[in-house]
Amino acid sequence: MLDIQGSLKNLAWTVEHHFLHIKNQHEFMRAWAVQFELAYTDFRVTQMALQLAGNQMDLLKDFTTQYDAVYQYEMAFVSNGLAGFNEKFGDQLPQYEQAQQALRKTIDQILSLQPDDPNNLI
Repeated sequence: MLDIQGSLKNLAWTVEHHFLHIKNQHEFMRAWAVQFELAYTDFRVTQMALQLAGNQMDLLKDFTTQYDAVYQYEMAFVSNGLAGFNEKFGDQLPQYEQAQQALRKTIDQILSLQPDDPNNLI
């Protein structure tokens, strides 16, 4: 499998911090949108690496399904701010938390397939 540790680490950080940002009812800020777009790129890089691996189709399907579950929450926030998120998903924070935790668990699983980086440079 391609070495995509940087993408996986960035995606895990972003998913967790975006959930906490919304959970703590912080207002939308431009940096959040930039992180959202970069995380999407990391998601697509990870999909490509899993496809190229050839033997990870089940993991690819799980990863994609879980990302899509988190994406709906983040898209509501990035599109309509905190008020828009709360209107659509304000009563679904436990489900959002569960979705982001499931995605992070799968990211950890993909990380376990990555080559060792003894210098932790990636």
